[in-house]
Amino acid sequence: MLICCRTFSQMQSCPLNNDFALGTLTHWQAYTGNNKNGNGAGAILKIYDSSVSFPLGTLGAVSIPEYQLSEIGIQVNNTNGTDKYGGFATIPIINGYKYGNSILLGSTNITTSSAFTGPQGGFIRGVRYMIDVPSGPATEPYTMTYAYAMVLENGSHNSNEQPLFSATVSANGKVITCASPQYYLPTENNANALGGNAVLDTAAAIAEGFSLSAGLSPNADPNSTLPNPPHLQDVWTKGWREVTFDLSPYRGNQVVLTFEADNCVPGGHFSYAYVALRGVCNGLIISGEPIVCAGGNFVYSVPGLTGASYNWIIPGGWSILSGTGTNAITVRSDDSGGVIAIEEVNSCADLKDTLTVVATPPTVPGSAGSDTEVCTGQNTTTLSLSGSRGTVLNWISSIDNGNSWDTLMDTIRQYTAQNLMTTTIFRALVQNGTSCAIDSSSAAVIIVDPKSVSGQLDPNNIEACQGQNPEATLILKGETGTVINWESATDTIHWSGFSPVDTSTIYNVVNIGQSTQYRLIVQSGVCPADTSSISSVTLLNAQTPRAAINPADTTICYGDTVLLKAIISSGTSYTWTNTVSAANETSGAIDKVPYDFDAMASPLKTTTYELSIDNAGCPYLLVDTFRVNVYPQIVVKIDDDTTIVSGEPLQLQASSSDTGDSFTWTPATYLNNEYVSDPISILPGNIDSINYVVRATSAIGCYGVARVNVRLFKTGADIFVPNAFTPGSGTNNMFRPVAVGIAALQYFRVYNRWGQMVYTTTSIGQGWDGYVNGKLQETGSYVWIAKAIAYTGKIISKEGVVILIR
Repeated sequence: MLICCRTFSQMQSCPLNNDFALGTLTHWQAYTGNNKNGNGAGAILKIYDSSVSFPLGTLGAVSIPEYQLSEIGIQVNNTNGTDKYGGFATIPIINGYKYGNSILLGSTNITTSSAFTGPQGGFIRGVRYMIDVPSGPATEPYTMTYAYAMVLENGSHNSNEQPLFSATVSANGKVITCASPQYYLPTENNANALGGNAVLDTAAAIAEGFSLSAGLSPNADPNSTLPNPPHLQDVWTKGWREVTFDLSPYRGNQVVLTFEADNCVPGGHFSYAYVALRGVCNGLIISGEPIVCAGGNFVYSVPGLTGASYNWIIPGGWSILSGTGTNAITVRSDDSGGVIAIEEVNSCADLKDTLTVVATPPTVPGSAGSDTEVCTGQNTTTLSLSGSRGTVLNWISSIDNGNSWDTLMDTIRQYTAQNLMTTTIFRALVQNGTSCAIDSSSAAVIIVDPKSVSGQLDPNNIEACQGQNPEATLILKGETGTVINWESATDTIHWSGFSPVDTSTIYNVVNIGQSTQYRLIVQSGVCPADTSSISSVTLLNAQTPRAAINPADTTICYGDTVLLKAIISSGTSYTWTNTVSAANETSGAIDKVPYDFDAMASPLKTTTYELSIDNAGCPYLLVDTFRVNVYPQIVVKIDDDTTIVSGEPLQLQASSSDTGDSFTWTPATYLNNEYVSDPISILPGNIDSINYVVRATSAIGCYGVARVNVRLFKTGADIFVPNAFTPGSGTNNMFRPVAVGIAALQYFRVYNRWGQMVYTTTSIGQGWDGYVNGKLQETGSYVWIAKAIAYTGKIISKEGVVILIR
């Protein structure tokens, strides 16, 4: 049955320097060796006695080298660090208990490296302490508690040859099995004849607390046959664990405590471990918070006992969340305290402890105060924390909307913020006792307004003439804050605000009867208001120029003329910016009003004519514009003049540079349709020729024209060829056939006197220019032949001689 409380004294001293508190290995024996023939006493080859000074013994020793190497194999750690492979601290803190020192047993050295010249096999390193157990009753526990962490490389050997770390307790020359665990990576013991390639029992390794390191082994794979062997990811680590054992059965006797780290028996894979010991030997001690926060989760633990069972009792109303039956439990507390008790039992120990715990209410952060608004610069705001439970640890502030926070070293419940330059959020950090969570209060926001800057009105001065609507736009620029209202005055002294209020930054001045000044009142938040610069609108005595024009916008056809008409009712002179004719003048004085004139404009492209009117004494011109849109010139194309024979149908073809135009042919005589672009004409034999005119007309009435002359031959269809030509001259410089009534020219060819063809064509209207390959041919006779098809289908063949004259 579990005992509720201690009935024995636990004020028993531990052996000197059992926890390496001296920072050395003093009082510890050390040894190194080689396990070529297996682990055990025969592998110990060099012993460092605890009664001899370093380098032969351990008195004052901080480190011991590996066997036959200069590299360190045993090292006392006085300062904390982080293990390269496991990422854990080299000196542990376990559930609130902080160890002072530790030792490192082993290294990553292996004996198959080229630097090692001694016997093959793995390094071993160990430390021993001869503990004289104090006399006393065996019922009073005398405990030793150590913590260990390890890094083992998987050698893929059978388990009994794997790298290992062991803790051994022996008395009277016999090992106390229940207090002497060994730790190694388990395999399925299926190594090959060379002792390698055993399969790691990964599930068992993980169940025992091992995890695979992300780091690669520093040593190349000893089993590889490659020229450059790879470095494998085969390093496994186990973080800090605590173990305890009870030596009360050995009161008055000597017990030997040994820690050892061994490479694998073949020697090619390393092992190292960290060991730390508690400086307390007076029984079992529960680690955990003695003061808990109500409703919180907490961990309580005792050092593990090899092969032990664990029985926890917790206060009523509490619950165990995890760890039942282990040496560490996670519990949830309620609002009451009580006693936590533990009994752990194995074949050689029965240890108990109790811990009284007190529950405290959870932290209530409260409210930091209400939001407020101040003006930048000199300002003071006091914030008061209310509705909180706990101690103010400090205040914090943020000027970037809570993305980052600055710590304010003020622990009172009132905080005074002074001379803020930007909007700032404040919170108080509160904690009710060390076991309750730190929480931040609700925020208080102090909004900091920038100083009011009223800015400048633009423009600052405007002049207007009598009868003129100024249509002036006043714009506020460079302000900081909000417009409260506009003000106006006629004497720069007596200002009155707009009614209704106008908060815009733009104001259009219209229809004023006298000179007036304007300004704005601007305020930024709670900062004092500011007054802008003044903009003055001055009303002059002179009348503004006035006129009426017609038309303001019109469209004409290309080449037409338009009448521009202006009637000036107020003005003393006018000027045109484009050349137009208006009674033979383009500008002039106005001797009477109303004054009217007409101007004739004949632009060939769209043009804007600008009329400027001035009235003496008024600085503003009246500028009116006449925009004359010119419809583009319509260019009509038609076939060249042609010759036909009586009864031959002639296909006429016209096109326009415009789109969508309508066509009209005149005269309509002998046409099958005078309203299409491509009518057919058949001329009778009683006329000599006819001129056709085609007009293309746009949708708005603009048009263009083209003409074609059709001459009628009285003969039938034939080919007429001249008998001489003079190439290179101004006239008669082309030798071409005249095809009359011909539907298609099959060929027209010219040959020199040697029978060589110098020209050929199948196109009617084309001919020879007298050149061959860019060279003018010699004077003389040339033979030509021609073959064509008449419009009736008749074949016409002709030949002859032409004389080339140079």
